[in-house]
Amino acid sequence: MRLNGKVALISGSARGIGEATARLFAREGAAVIVADVLEAEGRAVAESIAKAGGNARFLKLDVRKENDWQQAVYEAESRFGKLNVLVNNAGVSGAQFGNELTEEAWRFIMDVNSSGVFLGVKAAVPTLKRAGGGSIINMSSQLGVVGSRFTHPAYNASKGAVRTLTKAIAIQYARDGIRCNSVHPGPIDTPMAAGIFTDPAVERQALAQIPLGRRGHAEEVAYTCLYLASDESSYVTGAELVVDGGWLAQ
Repeated sequence: MRLNGKVALISGSARGIGEATARLFAREGAAVIVADVLEAEGRAVAESIAKAGGNARFLKLDVRKENDWQQAVYEAESRFGKLNVLVNNAGVSGAQFGNELTEEAWRFIMDVNSSGVFLGVKAAVPTLKRAGGGSIINMSSQLGVVGSRFTHPAYNASKGAVRTLTKAIAIQYARDGIRCNSVHPGPIDTPMAAGIFTDPAVERQALAQIPLGRRGHAEEVAYTCLYLASDESSYVTGAELVVDGGWLAQ
């Protein structure tokens, strides 16, 4: 098993990419903390993992709240004795254009997607140090590298912030044995993406930019996270791994 003996905390793991990552990590031997603001769905994921023979526990986590993060990391270390992997996966999207842009929408997206990652890193670093190092995986997006016509500009800005924050963390904590990398999915078949692609014209526009001609699957992103969480990537830090069907290659 590629994660045997490791403990992983995954935010936003009640559904979508986070859920797929939690299930895969558990199958690969990790003890998993399923952390999400969606309590009923998160508990169901953790219970399902446990029934399948995995080791999982649910913790309610609003990534915008520093106290929630501190409690989540404390619970992980108290229950499992350590923390080896943090996956900052929780995120939100938006589809406002032109004069529909609001300060409220901007702040909400930035608070979840950017500040939530910062708070997760801040809470986890001391625990990762006590464990002798570890892996931080920050979920960005291909739209953290380029702009788009069909998402709120705050989404691009927030994911771009995650991209560069990742590199700063990688440099600053490398000597502590802490690696930090970002993952950049393209359109993935998840509940969040379903909300964006309700308009068939928008979906056609997005798919036209993907050389592979389809949306990705959550499991395809989860396997990228598995590589970064495992010792197989022990010399990889500050990198951005793109999982976008070729979008950025054009």
